[in-house]
Amino acid sequence: MSSAKERLVVIGGDAAGMSAASQARRLKGPDELEIVAFERGHFTSYSACGIPYWVGGDVPSRDELIARSPEEHRARDIDLRMRTEVVEIDVAGGRVRTRDLESGVEARTPYDKLVIGTGARPIRPSLPGIDAPGVHGVQTLDDGQALLDTLARTPGRRAVVIGAGYIGVEMAEALIQRRYEVTVVNRGREPMSTLDPDMGRLVHDAMSGMGIEMVNDSEVTKILTGDDGRVRAVATEDAEYPADVVVLGIGVRPETELAKAAGLPVGEYGGLLTDPAMRVRGHENIWAGGDCVEVLDLVSGRERHIALGTHANKHGQVIGSNVGGSYATFPGVVGTAVSKVCDLEIARTGLREKDARAAGLQYVAVTIESTSRAGYYPGAAVMTVKMLAERLTGRLLGVQIVGREGAGKRVDIAAVALTARMTVDQMTALDLGYAPPFSPVWDPVLVAARKAVAAVRSAR
Repeated sequence: MSSAKERLVVIGGDAAGMSAASQARRLKGPDELEIVAFERGHFTSYSACGIPYWVGGDVPSRDELIARSPEEHRARDIDLRMRTEVVEIDVAGGRVRTRDLESGVEARTPYDKLVIGTGARPIRPSLPGIDAPGVHGVQTLDDGQALLDTLARTPGRRAVVIGAGYIGVEMAEALIQRRYEVTVVNRGREPMSTLDPDMGRLVHDAMSGMGIEMVNDSEVTKILTGDDGRVRAVATEDAEYPADVVVLGIGVRPETELAKAAGLPVGEYGGLLTDPAMRVRGHENIWAGGDCVEVLDLVSGRERHIALGTHANKHGQVIGSNVGGSYATFPGVVGTAVSKVCDLEIARTGLREKDARAAGLQYVAVTIESTSRAGYYPGAAVMTVKMLAERLTGRLLGVQIVGREGAGKRVDIAAVALTARMTVDQMTALDLGYAPPFSPVWDPVLVAARKAVAAVRSAR
């Protein structure tokens, strides 16, 4: 390979990997940088977050979720090779070994620079019957299509969702919209373990009110199958729940087996460890981003694994800038996420109570009820806001919001305040937009901030 022209190899054709490739290509032309990308699936640059809404029918077709096709990437001088899996990273030799999943042919490709964007994989517990037909994980477009195919050919209308995190509640909604009888089996005290249990209880009550059967504090022990080998029920220690289809919504883990086998460093949650430039620690010419990495939590100061497309795209932009000869960093996250189940909006940012305790922080916690609009304006809906603040300093530590229309995106106010390390006292002076159709005179987040100020003062 000519010293004047470098080769970038990208592992993974979704958000982080292809964002990095595209940004590097903007900065360096094909005469300076050759880019070869490998993707083992059938699709690239798609929104995995949109899969539940495609399954539920809100998004009419799979193609709506695809931001850029393989052909579009190739038109930009990115040599994208589909259905090709990287099976080994040879760090010492500066090359990767690949396998064509259609032909089985293996090859080795040298690199000068390497980007790892292998994403995350759904947690699939080792249970009897877990691989039976009718049991689905939902992480990729291929997974979503397989689930839709099952729903189309299965005559029964009973679904069991295992797990009640973001994917679990979103898939419960999708199946309710398809007029299935839905049971959610969750081993936690309440759904949405990213919330404190008191806020999770609000989600539980709302889901039950929508006709979803909630089974909390229950561990699935096996998947039962019928004479045809297909799933027929989900069993716990105490009961069996009939099922014509089962969806796994237990969460995801970083897909880092390939990287670990190559000796690259991983953290407590199994994600690759990088520096602020998204360079893998200890490796000058290897970068990683997206769901396969751990990132700095700006509130607790600890590393966390948070699988979100927003982060993955930002990581890719940072990596591509650095690979392309510019410079960029990713400072970290505050842990903001928003979701919904039917008309209930669920949002959180920063630390939960158990996170604050784990970080050794002394804190106060307050909860308020307010409305999304002025109480007299038509359509005003109740929302609950919980806020945590550091006990002595009053620094904002976290916010959780559960409510109807107009509730979820209010978490962005708190996300900005967390990033700026604001105190709850400072928050009460924020100049937020007000008109009766949009907010009460005191926005619900600021009502919570005022109550937190009082709690901080009384705790001193």
